[in-house]
Amino acid sequence: MGVRYLFQIGDQIVYPMHGAGIIESIEDKEIQGKVHQYYVLQLPNKMQVMLPVGKIKNFSIRKVVDTLTLENVLHLFHNGETDRTLNFKERYKSNMEKMKTGKIQEGAEVLRDLMRMNKEKTLNSSEKSMLGNARKFLSSELGLINGITEDQAIDLLNYRIGK
Repeated sequence: MGVRYLFQIGDQIVYPMHGAGIIESIEDKEIQGKVHQYYVLQLPNKMQVMLPVGKIKNFSIRKVVDTLTLENVLHLFHNGETDRTLNFKERYKSNMEKMKTGKIQEGAEVLRDLMRMNKEKTLNSSEKSMLGNARKFLSSELGLINGITEDQAIDLLNYRIGK
């Protein structure tokens, strides 16, 4: 009887705050005398992440969305409203919570709102960093969906949403 895994080798998944990648393998590692199983996730930036199989549900990891879902998110991206009533602290906290969910729509909202704000005034260093992270997060998934590099996905994303 084989072990049941939530994800399989070759699955394209999204790891919140890090982006999308492909599960390359499932490996056993001995740590402090105990053997644990890990998903080995290859991210587009050549970084590998090992995620414990037994705790995978704690990380809000999900499969990469399909092209129809992506198109719907990009449509909502263009037409959604930005909440301009929040002060910096509230906005930063809200954006961080959205990014931690790993949901594509939440990440797209953060990117949209920060891009709009950046056009109006210079963002502070924390929000500039979050803008870059949100752009990488969305472009990594866009790249996997379309079979292109992350740089090509950033260019496509900038084109689609208007830099």
